[in-house]
Amino acid sequence: MEALGINLPGLITHIVSFLLLLIILRLTLYKPIVNMLDQRSQRIRESLEAAERARQESAASQEEVAAQLEAARAEGQQLIASAREVADRFREEETAKVRQEIDAERSRAEANIQRERDAAIEQLRREFAGLAITAAERVVERSIDEQAHQDIIDRVLEESASRMNRN
Repeated sequence: MEALGINLPGLITHIVSFLLLLIILRLTLYKPIVNMLDQRSQRIRESLEAAERARQESAASQEEVAAQLEAARAEGQQLIASAREVADRFREEETAKVRQEIDAERSRAEANIQRERDAAIEQLRREFAGLAITAAERVVERSIDEQAHQDIIDRVLEESASRMNRN
């Protein structure tokens, strides 16, 4: 081997030194590096699992928020519908009250008109009776009994009122 330029005792020394170095490195560096790499891969795995759990929790919370929003939207629509019903009912009640008040006022007005009409007719009868008595006195030129005149006038007024009602 000398011919090839290989020094056998140097080669054996180098091989033994290399093996010793390899054993020393394996004992001192390989196991700690492998342990460190295993720990790192475990931390990465745990981080990925935590990220996946967080993603799933986020998706679940988004679904929950969406469900709550939908429920709130539905509740809002229900409140609006309820408010509309209350407003319609209130409007109908107020309209009915106003109509009742109008009808009551109309009845009072009709009653007042009827009273005033009856009072005017009564006053007109009294005045007419007085005029008729005066006219009759002048025509007859004497005074007729006032009660007899009143009876005649009442009869004439009743006959004229019954004629007016027939027409």
